[in-house]
Amino acid sequence: MEEIQSQSDNYRSSSSSASSPSSRVPSSNFFYLRKPGALRQPISFEDSPEWDDTDIDVRVEEGGDSINAATTPASPSLSKLNSGSLPSPPLPQGAVIPRKIAGASLVWKDLTVTIKGKRKYSDRVIKSSNGYALPGTMTVVMGPAKSGKSTLLRAIAGRLHHSDKMYGEVFVNGAMSHMPYGSYGYVERETTLIGSLTVQEFLYYSALLQLPGFFCQKKNVVEDAIHAMSLGDYANKLIGGHCYMKGLPHGEKKRVSIARELVMRPHILFIDEPLYHLDSVSALLMMVTLKKLASTGCTLIFTIYQSSTEVFGLFDRICLLSNGNTLFFGETLACLQHFSNAGFPCPIMQSPTDHFLRAINTDFDRIIAMCKNWQDDNGDFSSVNMDTAVAIRTLEATYKSSADAAAVETMILRLTEKEGPVLKSKGKAGNATRIAVLTWRSLLVMSREWKYYWLRLILYMLLTLCIGTVFSGLGHSLSSVVTRVAAIFVFVSFCSLLSIAGIPALVKEIKIYACEESNQHSSALVFLLGQLLSSIPFLFLISISSSLVFYFLIGLRDEFSLLMYFVLNFFMSLLVNEGIMLVVASLWQDVFWSVLTLLCVHVVMMLSAGYFRIRNALPRPVWMYPLSYIAFHTYSLQGLLENEYLGTSFAVGQVRTISGFQALQSTYNISSAYSSKWENLLVLFLMAVGYGILVFILLQFCLGRKTPLPKSFQFNRNTKTTR
Repeated sequence: MEEIQSQSDNYRSSSSSASSPSSRVPSSNFFYLRKPGALRQPISFEDSPEWDDTDIDVRVEEGGDSINAATTPASPSLSKLNSGSLPSPPLPQGAVIPRKIAGASLVWKDLTVTIKGKRKYSDRVIKSSNGYALPGTMTVVMGPAKSGKSTLLRAIAGRLHHSDKMYGEVFVNGAMSHMPYGSYGYVERETTLIGSLTVQEFLYYSALLQLPGFFCQKKNVVEDAIHAMSLGDYANKLIGGHCYMKGLPHGEKKRVSIARELVMRPHILFIDEPLYHLDSVSALLMMVTLKKLASTGCTLIFTIYQSSTEVFGLFDRICLLSNGNTLFFGETLACLQHFSNAGFPCPIMQSPTDHFLRAINTDFDRIIAMCKNWQDDNGDFSSVNMDTAVAIRTLEATYKSSADAAAVETMILRLTEKEGPVLKSKGKAGNATRIAVLTWRSLLVMSREWKYYWLRLILYMLLTLCIGTVFSGLGHSLSSVVTRVAAIFVFVSFCSLLSIAGIPALVKEIKIYACEESNQHSSALVFLLGQLLSSIPFLFLISISSSLVFYFLIGLRDEFSLLMYFVLNFFMSLLVNEGIMLVVASLWQDVFWSVLTLLCVHVVMMLSAGYFRIRNALPRPVWMYPLSYIAFHTYSLQGLLENEYLGTSFAVGQVRTISGFQALQSTYNISSAYSSKWENLLVLFLMAVGYGILVFILLQFCLGRKTPLPKSFQFNRNTKTTR
């Protein structure tokens, strides 16, 4: 005990944090500060990479794929890490390890972010944050809920919403330049994957969307990404999702999301909550995998809410936030020392992250108020006995006056005083290639997801059989006209209404598009054309199968040209309906509200189609103008009736006959011109085009996440800032 006490005293004396009374820091609370093999090593920041050092041979390969370093001395922080919670043989003093640096240095200085609040003024989410991330290291942004972690990550990556405002400077390799396409990857908190594809197929299609070149060249890239994320055992397994009873666990799905970004071999990788929805074992496996990825030289920066002690030992640096304020930035061991110096030492049997969040999370004040009369076996309910707001102010003031904050400023100055290699933009796949890939991928998904496509086809056939058998045996007399009009109206309306069953699949596709578009893997035009081309064969299959059953059960005119028009008219109706579904799904991006909206839209269109009341007799405001002209049911039904009855005649008694046009005048308004049915078909086609344009506008301007470059990114590379 005396030896441990003396080591703790030596550790405390060598610390560069702000001083506080030593009596406030019991020796027993330094349990997490004493790692085997690092007891006598003071806390220090890793040296800044000097671009012109003689011991590092830096060169940029053709195309800017990576930065090669011949040899790099082992840093003290890596030596301490190797002797941490996951033991490995310590590196000899002065050892030199060859490695390939594929990362880049990242610095954010005086970064402030404001967002548009509920009131007229803006809320400051991030307040004057400073920090950096180096190649080959893992930098974690940690804090309680709504502390600004994700906002800070998006601000550094240049992915803020267009209404948010960012102030400050972001440097990449010492220069204020925007990170080009392919130089960085960003993984969202929620995984958006295609459950009907295997892991290898999903990553291969992602590679085809992202990378230029030949198809065969991308197999090696996919295999490297699978190997990097330890997904070899799951490569040929379906990802799973809404259509399958079982799928990959949450941890493996998160790995697939990260592997999708690794296909581009980025220099910097941003991950929002990599441990989201993961248990302790999966979280540890995830962080070990990311540590292995960082060892290749990639710069990793991610957010985290809470972690175990083993996971905490893998971090290189930590940025601690609370209400947008930076309470600490530095190495993980220094953070523990910082809390001790501020008067909040970490208890022996408590996880460091639990202790951090306990001290800075204002929600704990309510728990203390509820349990103020409770005490555990050791005494007080919590080791932090003061109000959380006071604790936050104490930690913030202690950090600002500490040598740790000064060391960060010094490090930022060293990283920004000299510009390093320029990150070059990597080539993109052409739009034609992306359209072909999305079309083929959607066709493959449609063929596998029986719940939303093949089951939908079966429902169409069953509905058509029901309608056909109910209205069968009508004959061709004048008395059958009214009933046949009703049969055609029910067929068009109910089959269009049944298309709502495809809403869940469309919402899923739009979410996948939003994820791919935010990473510049797709675009609104590419998605729209790919979705259209892949849906045409499926819609045509539904059209021809349903039309054939209905046509012959009802006993419509037995002519091939009339049958083909019937199929084409119904196909165009389904195509227009598909456009309406895409518009509604793009607006809501929610299955429940999309289904509810489409039900209302279809009911209104059926009421104004002119069947329940002749179109000319409808109330002119609203129902006739504009609803009857907007409803595609009007043109579809009118075209089908003209196709069936123009050119026909019915006997009235033994002498008189009337034309089919005259027979329908009292039931439905149709035109007497033979070309009218083709005009109705043209209107349906134009409506499909119009809805497609509307979907494009919604995807481009409502779902697009492209953000204007921050002011700090708009400087010329050769422009120097005043420091």
